[in-house]
Amino acid sequence: MSAPASEFPVLSMEDIFKAFSGVTVLRNVKLQVARGEVHALMGENGAGKSTLMKILSGIVQKDGGTIRLQGKQVDIRTPREALTLGIAMIHQELNPVRAMTVSENIFLGKEPCHRFTTVVNRNKQRAQTLELFREIGIPIDPDAKMADLSVAEMQLVEIVKAISSNAGILIMDEPTSALSDREVARLFDLIRGLKAKGISIIYISHKMDEIFRISDTITVLRDGQYIDTRPACEMDHDTLVKLMVGREISQLFPSSNAVKGEVSLEVEGLTKEGVFEDISFKVRSGEILGVAGLMGAGRSEVLETIFGLRAADSGSIKINGRQVRVGSPADAIHHRLALITEDRQQTGLNLKGSVKDNITLIDLKNFSRFGQVIDSKKENAAADAAIAELRIKTRNRNQKVRTLSGGNQQKVVLAKWLLNEPQIIILDEPTRGIDIGAKSEIYKVIAQLAAAGKTIIMISSELEEIMGLCDRAIVLAHGKIMAEFARDAFCQEEILKAAMGRVSARSEQN
Repeated sequence: MSAPASEFPVLSMEDIFKAFSGVTVLRNVKLQVARGEVHALMGENGAGKSTLMKILSGIVQKDGGTIRLQGKQVDIRTPREALTLGIAMIHQELNPVRAMTVSENIFLGKEPCHRFTTVVNRNKQRAQTLELFREIGIPIDPDAKMADLSVAEMQLVEIVKAISSNAGILIMDEPTSALSDREVARLFDLIRGLKAKGISIIYISHKMDEIFRISDTITVLRDGQYIDTRPACEMDHDTLVKLMVGREISQLFPSSNAVKGEVSLEVEGLTKEGVFEDISFKVRSGEILGVAGLMGAGRSEVLETIFGLRAADSGSIKINGRQVRVGSPADAIHHRLALITEDRQQTGLNLKGSVKDNITLIDLKNFSRFGQVIDSKKENAAADAAIAELRIKTRNRNQKVRTLSGGNQQKVVLAKWLLNEPQIIILDEPTRGIDIGAKSEIYKVIAQLAAAGKTIIMISSELEEIMGLCDRAIVLAHGKIMAEFARDAFCQEEILKAAMGRVSARSEQN
C-alpha cells in the first residue's frame, strides 16, 4: 500500500545519472526535500550540484533515475515545465531585462491581459506586484527600472518573480555572493517567511557560516556522487568540510613565516571626491595587508585607483620610496603591480580563450620573436609550468577556461599575473564563489607569495579570511579608514564596529 501524500517528501530525486560526451558527472545521486525546509546542497566545485539543479529545473535532462513531486513521478524536459510544476531557480548570475520595470520583469511571459484581448493590463500587473511585495515585506517601487536597482534589490525581485509563478520549490544558487551583511540578514528574514508559507528552498553556498545559520538539512555531494544527508544541527564546520573534500583540512590558513622587509608601497592622502577621502597606509614586502569593510565602503575603488583604473583628485603613491604616477593599468604593470579583480569572469578572464591564452595574455611580448611572431614552444612551456606550479585542474593547456571550476579559474587569473613577476599584488575578494578545498589552495599560494617577498594587499568580506591570513588590517567605512589592527589585536567585534563606522581612532602600529 502506498503512503498517503502527506508522508511523501515534497521532492525526491533517486539514482540520478548524467554524462556529458561520455564523461559521467552524476552517478546514483539522491536528494529528498521536505515541505517548508531550507535544504543546503553542498560540495566542492565540480561535485555535481549545478548539474543536479539544472536537471531539476529542466535546463538539462537526466540520463537515468527518477524524480517525484509529492510522491508522483514526473519528467522535467524544459524550464517552462519546471515552472508549471512549481520549481523555480534563481541563478547566481542575475540576468534581468534592465530596460524594463520591476513589475514587467516579474510578469515577463505571463502578463495579465485585459479581458478577451492580448493587451497587457498594466494597472493589474502593478497591483499584483504591490500585493506580492506587501506579502513579503519588500519596499521596492514596481515602476522602477531594473537598471536602477542594486544587486540586492535585483535578487529580491528574482525571488518575487519565482513566487509569482506559485513555486513550491525555490532553488537559490549562491544568493548572497554580492550582498552586504545587512542585505544577507534581510534575505534570511525573507527565507524564514517563505518557509512559514510552506515553500521549500534548496540553498547552494560556499559560505559555511550561512549554511549553519539558515539551513535545516544538509546534503553533500562529492565527485558527482551522493555522500550523506544530515540535519544541520548534527553537523559542525569540520565534519562538513571532511564530507565535502573527503579529507580533513587540518589547517585552513597556513602559518605565516614571511620575513617583513622594507616599505614597498606607501599611499598618502589619496582622495577621490564623493568616493573616498584621505587614504593613507604603508605596506612592506613579505606582508599581507587585509582591507575590511562593508560593501560600498570604498575598498575596491581605493585599490583600483592605486592600479590606475581610476583617477584620484589628490594624494600620492610611492613605490620603493619613490613617488610615482599611475595613470593607467599599463603604468601599474610597468611599476610591477598586479590586480586580481573581484569579478574574475567579467574582468579577469577571456572566457572564449584557452587556459594557455589567458595565462600568457599579459606577457605575450616575452614570447614573441622580433616583436611579431609568437614562439609557441616557449609560450606552451610557460603555460604548462604555471599549470603545474599552481596545480590548475585542466585536461591540458588548450581547454577553454570557461569550462573550469571557479577555483581553477581563479588560479588561472593568478597565473596570468604572476607570469609578469609583479612585486605588489592586489587581491579583491580572491576566494569569492569558490569551495573550501580551492580556498585552502589559494590561501597557500598567497602565503607562499608573501614568503617569497611579495607585497600582498587583500580585500575580503569574510572576516575569518582577514583574521586567518593577514598580518595587519585596515578597515574602511564611508570612504575613510576607520581603524587599523595588528594581527595580535584582531577582534571580530571591533573590526565589525569599525566597518559600521563606529570608531574613528586608528591604533598605533610598529
